Amino acid sequence: MKKIIQMAWRNIWRNRKRTIITAASIFFALFFAIIMRSFQLGTYGHMIHQVIESYSGYLQVQSPDYFDEPGLDNSFEYDKALLDQINSNPGVKIAVPRLESFALASIGAKTKGVLVNGIDVEKEGQLSNPERNLVHYRFLSHLMDAVYAIPGLSEDDITNLKMYENASFSSLDKISLNCGITDTKVLDKIGEITAFESNYLQPNDDGVLVSDRLSKFMKLNIGDTLVLMGTGYHGSSAAGLFPVRGIIKIASPELDNKLVYMSLTRAQEFFSMENMLTTLAINLYDNSEMVTVQNELTDVLDKNTYVIKNWQEFNPVLKQSIEGDNAGGIVFAAILYVIVFFGIFGTVLMMIAERKREFGVLIAIGMKKRLLMYVVVIEMFFIGAVGTLIGMIGVSPLIYLGNKFPIQMTGKTAKMYEDMGYEAIMPLASFDGYFWWQALIVLLMVLVASYFPLKSIRKLKIMNALRA
Repeated sequence: MKKIIQMAWRNIWRNRKRTIITAASIFFALFFAIIMRSFQLGTYGHMIHQVIESYSGYLQVQSPDYFDEPGLDNSFEYDKALLDQINSNPGVKIAVPRLESFALASIGAKTKGVLVNGIDVEKEGQLSNPERNLVHYRFLSHLMDAVYAIPGLSEDDITNLKMYENASFSSLDKISLNCGITDTKVLDKIGEITAFESNYLQPNDDGVLVSDRLSKFMKLNIGDTLVLMGTGYHGSSAAGLFPVRGIIKIASPELDNKLVYMSLTRAQEFFSMENMLTTLAINLYDNSEMVTVQNELTDVLDKNTYVIKNWQEFNPVLKQSIEGDNAGGIVFAAILYVIVFFGIFGTVLMMIAERKREFGVLIAIGMKKRLLMYVVVIEMFFIGAVGTLIGMIGVSPLIYLGNKFPIQMTGKTAKMYEDMGYEAIMPLASFDGYFWWQALIVLLMVLVASYFPLKSIRKLKIMNALRA
């Protein structure tokens, strides 16, 4: 067997050009397939992080009737024993209490329906962390002439800044990324001109945080008083005056148009729901264990009082969006592999035509067809392995760097991403099962392409081969 392997290895280098062309086609197929798949999975992972891990949580504890009829009447009592029971699961990273309902917001002549989210101000920092998204800079129209006059701004910088007129930012880094401005002195000057004061809530605060687009629609500023009116627990009246402590920018345009944060205790008081919750949002250490943790919590909690839902159940739109795009990506990768397969198959046909006489001579001097078939299969495996190995080595640095340092969009592209509710970055997925599956698929294609030479050798007639 050792001699057969040695013979196969020498044979593939007898015609270096043919081997290099075949290995190169495998290399490029694997390279682009892995990059494309990594971009896809990286985007999905970032979407899940942005929408699920940073807002709703992977799991939610709800009342059994809340999923079908989300309302205050389908709430449950919040007690420390429940929280301890959930946190005792080794897969649970944090469990955060919330009280969510709708109300009518009003200031002056402006009125709009809003989503009121009562949060534990301290615990929420470990899940959605609203404080991180407080607006600290606003490109208000009457300030922008002063911004455009800052020394050191290029024409391209001014063009990018004009696209973000009336936009809000949480940090100078965000301004730098979106507008493509890297000069720290220029950024500091922009910060001085566009500075906007926003404050976070205190644990028992009687004020609110208002989402950015909602604040612009209602023309709210820090210190203004927002009137909220709605229906509380069991049909009770809910009405109150709430000073605006801060403006918060939410990535999702839908939420940014209607979200109001208030402290949990104030929300419970407002809706007449002392010590009651609508949901407990849960984040996990390992999101791949989501279903396992869900089942474990279902087993230990009272099924008549609580139900555990995962994000795919309470956010089916995101799930369907990912599944649809994922199916398209798989189809595209399949088309790429079919093209490459026929390229490999064409190389195999050329190899068989060139070596027909060689095969005839080997059989004529006593080599069994079975051994010759082994040699050809091993040759094809070596060519496939060389192309696959080089492809994996070549793409690995890009996967690592793209995961650690995602591609940052700027200018119009960044604006387009943000308008759709996504952060303007393109991360690559880290090394995972998809990486090895692509390599295995390529090797299988090479082995399938070996079927034709095996069939040709089995039917080879010595006299015809020697005349070739």
